[in-house]
Amino acid sequence: MRTKNIPKLTIPRLSLYYRALLESRGSAFISSEELSKLTQFSAAQVRKDLTYFGEFGTPGKGYKISGLKEEILKILGTGRECNIALIGAGNLGLALLAYRGFASQGFRIVAAFDSNLSKIGKTFEGVLIRGINELPRVVKSENIEIAIAAVPTQAAQEVVDKLVKSGIRAILNFAPLRPKAPKGVEILNIDLSIELERLAYFLKRNKKA
Repeated sequence: MRTKNIPKLTIPRLSLYYRALLESRGSAFISSEELSKLTQFSAAQVRKDLTYFGEFGTPGKGYKISGLKEEILKILGTGRECNIALIGAGNLGLALLAYRGFASQGFRIVAAFDSNLSKIGKTFEGVLIRGINELPRVVKSENIEIAIAAVPTQAAQEVVDKLVKSGIRAILNFAPLRPKAPKGVEILNIDLSIELERLAYFLKRNKKA
């Protein structure tokens, strides 16, 4: 398996291929052309992405659906349960806690943290909200590997620093700020306002067309 120099956009495409495979129940095999129709990526792109990780197809038949699903799960590292810490129990944080889709993919939010004293000690969706000072101990005791930061912009860098010191190496950040982190720590930044601005731009462009 060649794992070096793989384009970053390949990984989210693999997730979409996997979801397409989950919907393919008509036969035991699926072609790159069929995956193309289901995902809106070209058949050539599908084949190229999968070739980065090995040769999975069977000539004349395509890809065995059950086998390809297993391989993609292995590649993504989601073929097992992964414990997550949520930092920030505001409106967005609580919505993420209530979301049921994470569990179906093996992601479990097992701990939540906040600096608001009125929230600490309360339980939401079966998860206890703790003070941020408990972060290092809980990360270790709960074997937490990923953290979601749903905090205000002014708190984002401080939260990321605390997560890194606690041993977290993978962070999903919802704050508009792009926090800095040392080498070896992966931060995925999701700015909802930017995505809405993109949609607003497309709306405006389409109205002019």
